[in-house]
Amino acid sequence: MNLTDIKSIQSVGFTGFKTIEQLRKEKDIIPKTNGVYLILNPHTDCSFLKIGTGGFFKGRNPNVEVELLKEKWVENSPIVYIGKATSLYKRLGQYFRFGEGKNVGHWGGRFIWQMANSSDLIVCWKETEENPREVEKLLIQEYINHYGKRPFANLVN
Repeated sequence: MNLTDIKSIQSVGFTGFKTIEQLRKEKDIIPKTNGVYLILNPHTDCSFLKIGTGGFFKGRNPNVEVELLKEKWVENSPIVYIGKATSLYKRLGQYFRFGEGKNVGHWGGRFIWQMANSSDLIVCWKETEENPREVEKLLIQEYINHYGKRPFANLVN
């Protein structure tokens, strides 16, 4: 599966392609089914905030040093995060609320909330009848095979 640009991502069945800002207003277009989702950066570069918009879940500071963000950045990749969900609607809603500073348990992918353009990031999804965890694992492995490391905001827990 080629995930190197938006056209190739669309060609393998991903839909949506709305900004985070748009989806906060039009959340009802997000399916309530199993699936995987991608967070895409429409720009080729990025600047980072010392203090992002992510919430402090269970008192834990979601922010990291800008130097770490720069180390994790993957040049020339449109994908900044690959996620999974048993309900895309619920999971993405949690993700967006976390990015608004709410105390929500969506710790994964938190680096995007320190990106200066986080509200302009594009979200797309693919519904799947397969186990979303397995599909996510496969997508991340394909990404690693192509770029040599995990997507920017996919942390190893």
